[in-house]
Amino acid sequence: MMRIWLRRLILLLLVIGVGAGLYVALRTKPVLVDVATVERGPMEVTVNEEGIARVRDVYTVSSPIAGTLERVTLDDGDPVRANKTVIASIRPLDPPFLDHRARAEAAAAVEAARSAVKLAQAEFESAGTALSLAMSEFERMKKLAGQNFVSDSALEKAGSDVKVKKAQVASAQANIHLRQAELASAEARLAQPGNARAMPAEADCCVAITAPVNGVMLKVLKRSEQAVTAGMQIAEVGDPKNLEIAVDLLSKDAVRLHPGGKAEITDWGGGTTFTATIRRIDPAAFTKVSALGIEEQRVNVLLDPDTVPEGLGHDYRVYVRLVVWSGKDVLTVPISALFRAGGDWAVFTAEGGRAKQRKITIDHMNSNHAEVVGGLKAGEAVILFPSDLLADGSPVEMRDKGG
Repeated sequence: MMRIWLRRLILLLLVIGVGAGLYVALRTKPVLVDVATVERGPMEVTVNEEGIARVRDVYTVSSPIAGTLERVTLDDGDPVRANKTVIASIRPLDPPFLDHRARAEAAAAVEAARSAVKLAQAEFESAGTALSLAMSEFERMKKLAGQNFVSDSALEKAGSDVKVKKAQVASAQANIHLRQAELASAEARLAQPGNARAMPAEADCCVAITAPVNGVMLKVLKRSEQAVTAGMQIAEVGDPKNLEIAVDLLSKDAVRLHPGGKAEITDWGGGTTFTATIRRIDPAAFTKVSALGIEEQRVNVLLDPDTVPEGLGHDYRVYVRLVVWSGKDVLTVPISALFRAGGDWAVFTAEGGRAKQRKITIDHMNSNHAEVVGGLKAGEAVILFPSDLLADGSPVEMRDKGG
């Protein structure tokens, strides 16, 4: 009898063991999940974008005339003083090269001018001789008139003749100066570029361009000696302490900002973070192609730093964090817990070892959290990064209760 009950007990244990094994093998395994707690606290919605720190008023120094630019000796960063520091000097352009024909014509003109000078000098000597003769005749007439040997009309004629001869001498002398000037002009037309540079320069031959404001040389655009045209840019000058920050934002982000709003400037290379105030939002947008090849409408926003940190300079890259909305006591959920379900936002909550799908209503959203308007309460646990393995009622096992 004992053997029969022993066999029955062993058979029962075998059935129970097989059933337990089948249950363990065929049951649904819980999905390992990460969870986070829905909490209340402060929340900010920001627009984060790269920007450029630049000098607010950049003065471009350009050539007022066409000429030859002397080599610029100032370097980037050198201090300058308004109306005192000479940035560049412009001298006249060198004359053009003469070909064989033009040079022969100019040489012939020089010889003709020299001959004209000699002719004028000969005429001057002739006029001088005639004047001496007329003056001697006049003196003789004066003596004879005193003795009543010549009439008054003859004496008057002799005096007039002296005046005429003096005028001829003056005319001949002026003609010499004229011919000498023509000779100098003809000789100047013979000058070649190398010969012209060797000539002594006059004190007022060059135009000195001075700094328009106090500041530093931001950039030397033309350094070497070269020919320049009127309006050609030579250098940029500005005050590096008077900086502004320019950032271009998507137009949908720019409409949420307003002048006077605050921004935080980070990641500029220094160890500190400083604030800035929005000064202007451009009224017109422009089209910019993103790195992915997508055309975007962008808007320039200008900010004034509240304090300019030491080391920040012109055209330095900065990272701008603009606050578009903030709340002090907001119910928030991590955005990594959100997914779409039938056009609505939804989350999975972990309740009693099971995943429960809940539709929620959200409002503001930043890069980490979303503001919950309805569907959740503070203290509830939501599943992060829900996968396709999860469904409403799926068994779950929390991997990290702290989120």
